Amino acid sequence: MPRISYRCSDVDLMAIMMRAEGEGLQGMLYVGNVIVNRVKASCLDFKDLRTIPQVIFHVQGGNYSFEAVQKGNVFYQRARSAEKRLAKQNLDYWRQHPGKYALWYFNPYAPCPPTWYDQPFAGQFKNHCFYEPKPGTCESVYTG
Repeated sequence: MPRISYRCSDVDLMAIMMRAEGEGLQGMLYVGNVIVNRVKASCLDFKDLRTIPQVIFHVQGGNYSFEAVQKGNVFYQRARSAEKRLAKQNLDYWRQHPGKYALWYFNPYAPCPPTWYDQPFAGQFKNHCFYEPKPGTCESVYTG
């Protein structure tokens, strides 16, 4: 059973986003973890997000949540079959540290800070730092 309900158009959109944000195939999978985790999250800034498009085009503080959407580079290239396959893996089952329970990631262009918006550091992959919700604040991220 998939981690969340999705349509073919969700796979395509998520794959485009993963390609725009990720650092290689592994990095794309971690970005995919964050996207799916945000759909699953019923907490914090993600209470009302229940679909892939809602997550990808989510606005926080007057800006899109993802830099690739803010800058428009999410739309520069179409998703290839490799990215679609990775997106489907994320949607169906794939979760791995440091993105396994992460709701946030960013590239600080410096060492990863120990917290991000008061949330604990989960780990780093290449230039991206990943952050999980504090214990007890978002249990839905830790299930399925």
